Amino acid sequence: MKISKQAQRDARQLFRSCQKDGLLDENQVRQAVTLVLEKQPRGYIGILARLHRLVKLNLQGRAAHVESATALPADQQASVTHEIKAKYGQGVNISFGQNPALIGGLRIQVGSDLYDGSVKTRLNKLEESF
Repeated sequence: MKISKQAQRDARQLFRSCQKDGLLDENQVRQAVTLVLEKQPRGYIGILARLHRLVKLNLQGRAAHVESATALPADQQASVTHEIKAKYGQGVNISFGQNPALIGGLRIQVGSDLYDGSVKTRLNKLEESF
């Protein structure tokens, strides 16, 4: 669907108004959507579609997934959490998982950023160099 430039500007403005202290406020997003649906300005479907995309991208960028070969002890989890929040801010949702295929090390994905320090990746790179 083609969205007009004005609808894109309106959606960005709505998105910015829904942020509080640099973090997206869920209640303000709901209120903004309700207001747009009630008033139905020109191109409101495009505005809502673009706003949905902006919110989705924001949520993806605020999600972090940490994988390790074995379960991380609580002190290491706290250390990794502290480092991620220091780099990306306090609004990051962090989840920890296990992936025995990594052999060792960590694989951290925050939004589209990937930090792969696993043994599996190092072995694959070594294999490709031959």
